[in-house]
Amino acid sequence: MKGIAVGILALGLGLGLAQQAPLKIGVVVSATGPGASLGIPERNTLLLLEDQVNKRGGLAGRPVQFIIMDDASDTTQAVRAARKLIQEDQVLAIIGTTTTPATLAMIDPIAEAGVPNISLAANREIVAPMDDKRKWIFKTPQTEEQMSQPIVQDMKANNVKNVAYIGFNDAYGEGWAKAFEAAAKEAGLNVVASERFSRTDTSVTGQILRILSKNPDAVLIGGSGTAPVLPQRTLKERGYKGLIYQTHGVANPDFLRVGGDAVIGTRLPAGPILVFDQLPSGFPTKRVDQSYVQQYEAKYGIGSYSTFGGHAYDAWAILSAALERTLKKEQPTNLQAFRSTLRDEIEATKGVVGTHGIFNMSPQDHLGLKFNEAAVMVEVVKTPSGKLGWKLIRTFQ
Repeated sequence: MKGIAVGILALGLGLGLAQQAPLKIGVVVSATGPGASLGIPERNTLLLLEDQVNKRGGLAGRPVQFIIMDDASDTTQAVRAARKLIQEDQVLAIIGTTTTPATLAMIDPIAEAGVPNISLAANREIVAPMDDKRKWIFKTPQTEEQMSQPIVQDMKANNVKNVAYIGFNDAYGEGWAKAFEAAAKEAGLNVVASERFSRTDTSVTGQILRILSKNPDAVLIGGSGTAPVLPQRTLKERGYKGLIYQTHGVANPDFLRVGGDAVIGTRLPAGPILVFDQLPSGFPTKRVDQSYVQQYEAKYGIGSYSTFGGHAYDAWAILSAALERTLKKEQPTNLQAFRSTLRDEIEATKGVVGTHGIFNMSPQDHLGLKFNEAAVMVEVVKTPSGKLGWKLIRTFQ
């Protein structure tokens, strides 16, 4: 009888949840194309969270529905997806997209419609300078300014004097070039070469030869996903013996898989989740990192987690808390009023502990992360088992 009663209760709860109109959240990610190694864990994380939330009875008693669209790492498709989610699906908010160029392109239609957006891309220009458009845009990944600091500090510690840069020929690469060159100059480093390449290039020999002619002590590659393996492999094939740095845009298992031995010794800044099991016991995100990785790997396999799934996890942590506060003030039946109040509540985010740091947003800061909580320095190493992995070099606490 007890089992029957529990079953009836569960059925009743399920029926009650099903009768409520779902809270529709739009999601745009790069599940295919050059950004797929970033977008797939983002999508997987949100599918995992949607299932967990609804099994627990939804959010404030309402089911959550993520309407997920793949922009194929294409700017035009990202804009088209955003417009569909806004106009046809009538979503309350949008999470995404994955890459910087596509996110920047989405700002106009999102701002025009007055829909809050939490981006999963890195570039600082997504949220700054603050204006009437960017007031609708928030983000969870660390900026290139924040992540240039640990790179420059590590270069100084390794007696680097002359450095070269090669990055994507788009907003991500240009943002990194600007931020890194400024940080390097302030630290007294000489940037002796600055080259560009496309996410879809199959050869960068010319650019690498020009870099090698300057004999730099270190090279920073400004890219994301697996595409940055190409210039690193070319450097190694041409006999380069100096230090090679990458950005936090490569902190995923596919970079190791594609790069193989060519990426051993790579140094990069990353969110603390990448080396969650090596963090000191008092690190502020360690508990959340451990919990997320355990959940993700239970569903998708051991070793499958990445920092990019963590960005999606953090976006939902911020958005879900803001949704709960908004539902106490407005109802989704008044869509525009709800979206506007939700925007205000996201901006009021305080003390949300995510996988990448503690988020404290404000009208002037739509990221809300402190560098010392959101960045660690890591190195790619070969483990005793012969596999590639990430080794924590230092934290900045």
